[in-house]
Amino acid sequence: MKHPLDRTDIDNAWCPGCGNFGILKLLEEVLTELECDPKHTVIVSGIGQAAKTPYYIDTHMFCGLHGRALPVSTALKASNPALNVIAEGGDGDMYGEGGNHFIHTIRRNPDIVHIVHNNMVYGLTKGQASPTSQIGFKSSVQVKGVSNEPFNPISVALALRAGFVSRVNIGNQAHAKTVLKEAFLHKGYALVDVFQPCVVFNKINTYKWFNENTYELDSSYEKNDLSSAMKKALENDPIPIGVFYQHTHATFEENIRGEEQDPLATLTHDIKKLQELFDSY
Repeated sequence: MKHPLDRTDIDNAWCPGCGNFGILKLLEEVLTELECDPKHTVIVSGIGQAAKTPYYIDTHMFCGLHGRALPVSTALKASNPALNVIAEGGDGDMYGEGGNHFIHTIRRNPDIVHIVHNNMVYGLTKGQASPTSQIGFKSSVQVKGVSNEPFNPISVALALRAGFVSRVNIGNQAHAKTVLKEAFLHKGYALVDVFQPCVVFNKINTYKWFNENTYELDSSYEKNDLSSAMKKALENDPIPIGVFYQHTHATFEENIRGEEQDPLATLTHDIKKLQELFDSY
C-alpha cells in the first residue's frame, strides 16, 4: 500500500525483496507517527543502493558524495536546529568511505538520527565484501573469502561514548519501530544500525539468517551501563539487538553557539553590504 510520504514521480530502482523497502516503510511510519513535518525534515545520504532512500520519500533531501552524509547533516543541524535531520546510507557508505566521518560525528554529538542499512555487502557495485562482511564471506573479488576482522560499529560508537547506540533487524518490524522512535526522541547523535538482507549479492545473511541469529535485549537490561553495553556489543553468536547505551550530553549545536547567538538560518543579511564586499574584489 502507498504511504502519504511516498514520492509518486519516480521509479524505485531496488530489487524485489530488498531489505531497503522495509527500512523505507519504517522510516515513513515513524516520521508520521511522531508528527514530523516533512517541510522541516531533511534526509541526507551519500552513494549506494541504501543511499537512494531520500529519492523515494517526500521530505527535503540532500544526496552528496560517497561517505559524506554525516558532515553535511552536522552542518544542516547547526545552521537550522529546527530541522529534523536524518543521515542515511549503507554499511559501505557509512563505515567504509565514511568511516572517518562516523568517528568524528560521534565526538561532536550533533542532534541527528543516523540510520545505517547494514547488509554486509556492497550492493550497488555488484557484491564486493563491505567493512561488515563476515570472515569467510566469498564474493567475485574476495574469491577465497574475507579474512579481515569485520568492523563493529556498535563497539566503536560505545568507545566514543555516543549518546544513543542501537541495532535492529528489519525482519523484526515492531521492535525496529520502537527503537527508531526512541532514536528520534533522543537529544543528540543517535545511531541505528539496521540489519537488512541484500537478496541478490548476499545469499548468506538473509532474512532467515538475521531472524535466527539475533535476539532482543530484554527489559531488565540497563542501557546506561557502558561496561555492560560493550560486552553486549562484542557478542556475535547470537547477536543482540536493541538500545545498547543511552545518555545525554551537550550537542554540537549547543557547544558552538552562545545562548544569545541566533542560528544561521534565522539571520537576515544586508544585501547592499554583501554587494559592496563582492565589488571590492
